[in-house]
Amino acid sequence: MEYLIDDADSPTFESLGAHIRELHERMLRMAPGICRVACALYDPGDDVLKTFVNSTREGEALRSYEAKLSDSYSLSTLAESGETRVLTDLPNEINTGSAHSNWVLGMGYTSSLTIPLKFQDHLLGFLFFDSDDADTFNPEVQRELGLYGRLIGLAISNELIVIRSILGSIQMAREFAQMRDIETGTHLTRIARYARVIAKEIAPELGRSDEWVESVFLYSPLHDIGKIGIPDGILFKPGPLTPDERTIMKAHTEIGLELVNSITGRLAVQNTGSAHIMRNIVELHHEAVDGSGYPHGLAGDDIPLEAQVVSVADVFDALTSERPYKSEWTIEDAMVELHSMVGRGKLRADAVAALERQLPEVREIHAKFHETASAIF
Repeated sequence: MEYLIDDADSPTFESLGAHIRELHERMLRMAPGICRVACALYDPGDDVLKTFVNSTREGEALRSYEAKLSDSYSLSTLAESGETRVLTDLPNEINTGSAHSNWVLGMGYTSSLTIPLKFQDHLLGFLFFDSDDADTFNPEVQRELGLYGRLIGLAISNELIVIRSILGSIQMAREFAQMRDIETGTHLTRIARYARVIAKEIAPELGRSDEWVESVFLYSPLHDIGKIGIPDGILFKPGPLTPDERTIMKAHTEIGLELVNSITGRLAVQNTGSAHIMRNIVELHHEAVDGSGYPHGLAGDDIPLEAQVVSVADVFDALTSERPYKSEWTIEDAMVELHSMVGRGKLRADAVAALERQLPEVREIHAKFHETASAIF
């Protein structure tokens, strides 16, 4: 049986997707009718459920899908109660109309088991099991899958704890160094959301997983963390930098890499797929498609995709934000400049096109997390 795995994008590194596949194979020994195991993550800030990892035996896996939890009464009820839900006649028990419901019915599933995933009373997301057999989820199978659900929930919570530990450690380093750069909280929030818009748009065509999209979203705010090691006289210089000063400024990519390597090493997570993505973003987001970037002068596909995505998001946000030394560009003018940079070999063309295709969402992000120069300090 062929599997469609929402897995890591490099086999060298471990991923939650790979763990889901391993667990799915064990489940099939107990209940051969389980066609799909999938996890959706919950983002409480936006009240959004997002597809994350899955193992699907046949057909087209559901990817790059999100929906507000509050729009689903049944899932909201499960989130509140913490109870599981079994449906044994899906064609007659779920409402059509949503992309998710239409997909489930199109796959021919007839029964499902849904388990809320919680950690310390906080909702992490939901675990979904689907079958084309109405009798798959009998009481014995439910008990067994409940155990698997706790294992998966623990794995996800551990992953999120590690991510938060990394982000927290780096934030402490930033505060300890009294970093006062223009990278305010809203700037970092916009970068993350712009990067996710691009990553989500291009991931299906390029065979990247939802897990990869989420990693880009989580780690993109760290792209310039190495600036904490740049002297204030250079970091805050109002005028153009001298060649020597620019060389020092460029070193922030390598300083950032040293910092995240130190932190991930201490947390013993340096070989995970998400840590690999984080390192690529921090070190390589200033590489250029034509090879004129830094620190290594990589070109084209030698530049990791996540670094190219963050590069586009970073340039777009810089153009559309007001700074003490520049006025805010319109979104339309910024897009013209991004296309010009594509023509000059600086940015990845499909990443810029992806941002442009999602301009309504981009405008919402820009409006929601807008700031002025006076708010930067």
